[in-house]
Amino acid sequence: MDSASRIQVLYDACDAVFSQMELPNFQQIQWLKKILDSIEAIDVGIDEFSILQSPSSSPEEDSKRSICGQNVSNITYIHIHQCDNFSQIGVFCFPAGGVLPLHDHPRMTVLSKLLYGSVFVKAYDWVKVETNNSRTIGLAGKVMDGIMSSPSEPTILFPRSGGNIHSFTALSPCAILDVLSPPYSEELDSTYYSDTPIPSLPGYAILEERDLPKDLVVRGAPYLGPPIAIAMEIC
Repeated sequence: MDSASRIQVLYDACDAVFSQMELPNFQQIQWLKKILDSIEAIDVGIDEFSILQSPSSSPEEDSKRSICGQNVSNITYIHIHQCDNFSQIGVFCFPAGGVLPLHDHPRMTVLSKLLYGSVFVKAYDWVKVETNNSRTIGLAGKVMDGIMSSPSEPTILFPRSGGNIHSFTALSPCAILDVLSPPYSEELDSTYYSDTPIPSLPGYAILEERDLPKDLVVRGAPYLGPPIAIAMEIC
């Protein structure tokens, strides 16, 4: 019997951890982190070194294609899997200079793996937050303000810690594999923020909710990695 693909192993682990009634424990999160750390770009259908896509002449050849990591011209999201009951798996591909503005992941646990490239990350957690005129504003502490380069170990964001509010600026073509639980929905969606540093309080800033940036363009691309056998009885 052929061994399962790495992305299948990740899916099966997410199924086991996030479909249970209780919240995952520390050991389970670390197990997922270890599996995520084993995944490379090619495991999700991305050739990180390729610049040009050679044309295909048949469905068989088309199925063997991969996304050219160096040829992405806009921020691109590759949707791998989503189950309403437990998780969402996908990849953000960035061109050099691509910016995903400051945003949050409400009530979510997020595991991320930088598959290749370098990215500048700014991340905050709330210290005190309130809502004025239906807008969220508050004091946040900086969790990260620096460069991540591949290879690096996966990061874990929790609903109230780990840098749940963050932004990315790609310093080179790069890709980030995300596992989110629970997945986005009509009730759970990201809010975008502006940040104003406090000179007298280094490491802290005032975050204020803003409208979705008009210049933010995220395109979609098909998943070209190994097929995933879905546990239909769960999803």
